[in-house]
Order: sequence, then structure tokens, then C-alpha cells
Amino acid sequence: MANLKEIRTRLATVISTRQITSAMKMVSAAKLRKAQDAILQMRPFAQKLHEILYHCEECFAISRNKLLAVRPVKKVLIVMISSNRGLCGSFNVNIAKAALELVNEKFKGQYSTDNVDFLAIGRKAGDYFRAKGYKLKESRNDLLDDLSFENSALFSETLINKYILGDYDHIEIVYNRFKNALMQLITCETFLPLQPMISEEEETGKTHPAHDGEYIIEPSTQYIIERLIPKMLKIDFYKALLESGASEHGARMTAMHKATDNASQLISELRLTYNKARQSAITNEIIEIVGGAESLGR
Repeated sequence: MANLKEIRTRLATVISTRQITSAMKMVSAAKLRKAQDAILQMRPFAQKLHEILYHCEECFAISRNKLLAVRPVKKVLIVMISSNRGLCGSFNVNIAKAALELVNEKFKGQYSTDNVDFLAIGRKAGDYFRAKGYKLKESRNDLLDDLSFENSALFSETLINKYILGDYDHIEIVYNRFKNALMQLITCETFLPLQPMISEEEETGKTHPAHDGEYIIEPSTQYIIERLIPKMLKIDFYKALLESGASEHGARMTAMHKATDNASQLISELRLTYNKARQSAITNEIIEIVGGAESLGR
């Protein structure tokens, strides 16, 4: 059994750790509420833009926009959205693993010919790739340090230009979609070419009556589509960043909650061990005193 000094030192360390994890849990809970409000406000707006575009079935036929064109996939870019900070469980590792699984399922041929590039937004996914020996095209950690629509729009515009110029034939985004504080859904979405957004009702199998109304479009459908598509892509990318941000805070809050509970349990066990060791030491001292007294009496 460890001596009393070692147990006291370890007990003090665990108590200090519990204070840190408890404080981090409270901070993450406060940030989560703000991030959750932001994503809940963004989702209906992004969904309505998709509905406006795809309400007209002939939009793809009348538009010659290069962002709608589906061409043979030769060069692929996979954008991974993780976080710059750790202590959030398997949040970041799952993103990196999902990107690799996506390659094996959909782009195995392109990867074998070295035509798949990985771009990491967030330090942790990039660190995982480097540690495992995978090639990383670029890392953009600054987007998460100052997350705003302006910065996100500039970066997404860069991706759009690369697709238009033919640098990539397919761009995929891998991120955690926020469901609640305890659950984050790993999501792989095609960023380009533009595809319809699937609503939560469609994912769960719920259907709604078809919308019979018609949109009055001025000056023309072609004019609106050509200007709506780039805006929609920028909003979709910003929404993915917000989803990942809310998921990160939820994952960290859950991880810190579990760490605090584990620390509390360990503190109870250490205190019990300390009390047993202390009682054993006292008993040994009493036995030695009694033995010494008996020896003197003889």
C-alpha cells in the first residue's frame, strides 16, 4: 500500500484536475448555447434558398452555370472541418477517419493515382493526418480562430474558383453536424457540383404536402439562378462551419462532464484508501507502544 504522503499528493492532484474539468464544462456549456442559437437560425435560411432554386425543375436545363455541371471525376478535394483545440473526445479523430473511409468507398481509383487532395480546417485533423503519414494539401486553422461569414465566404470563393478552373472535378466536405449536446452526426456532403439539400424531414422519412404555389421571378429565372448559386454555396459552407463549431462545444462539454464524474469517483476511492492507510499506521503505532510497554514491564 502506498504511504500517506503519496496518497495525499495524488488526492490533491485529482482535486485540482476536477476543478479544471468542471470549469471547462461550464465554459463549453455557455459557448454551446450561443453556437446552437446561431446554427438554428441558419438552417431554415439555407434550406429555403435550396427550395427556391430547386422549385423550378428546369433550372438545370436552362442554366449553363459551371457549378451545376457534373463532369467525369478525375481530381478530388476533400475538406475536413475539425477543431483547433482538443479535450473533446473522439470529435476530431472521427472526422479524419470518416475522410479516409470516404476515399475508400467513393474515390479509391482517384486515390490510387494520387488525384485526391486533403484540406484540413482545424489543427487537430491535420495533426492526425501527419502523425499517420498521410499527405495533406493545405491546412487552414485561421478560419476557426476568427469565424465569420466574411472569412468563410472568401475561402469558399477560392474553392468555387478552383472548381470552375478545373483544378478539381469534385469537392467533398466532411464535418460533424450538430444534433444535440450528446450527439454529433458525421456528415459527408458534396460541395461541388451543387446538389439538392436534404431536409431533416426527408432524412427521417416524413413527408409534407407538395407546394403548389409558384415563385414570381424578376428579371428572369436565368439571371436569378446565376447569382443565387454562388451565394448558396457560400452560405452552405458557412453553415457547415457553424455545425462543426456547435458540435465541438457539445462534444467538449460531454467529455468534461465525464472527466469530472470520473475524478469525483477517483477522489472517493483515494480518500477511502487514505483513511485505511492512516488507520493502519495508527494501529501499528499502538501495537508498537503496547509491545514496548510490555517489554519494559518485564
